[in-house]
Amino acid sequence: MTAETTRLRVRVSPGAGRTALVGRQGDAWKVRVTEAPERGRANEAVLRLLAETLALPRTALTLVSGHGGREKIVELTGVGPALIERRLASATGEDRGRRERR
Repeated sequence: MTAETTRLRVRVSPGAGRTALVGRQGDAWKVRVTEAPERGRANEAVLRLLAETLALPRTALTLVSGHGGREKIVELTGVGPALIERRLASATGEDRGRRERR
């Protein structure tokens, strides 16, 4: 039996003042990392941030597209899309913001 895989679209701002998951930007999640986009440092920072936020081992994440650009696709193994969305929304406060604005 194979583990479930999910692909996540991410838009990255490297060289930011602090590393953070910002929130939704269209169909992607906006991420800021302090690392410069040199020799894969920013890519690795994005994967570490997502792994920590999603409570997954770093080895469960693979960058499959966008190695040299801001738009990236990350493949996550062992977690479904609904759980990913809940955890990311919770980490950015997007779920609280929707409830508070009502």
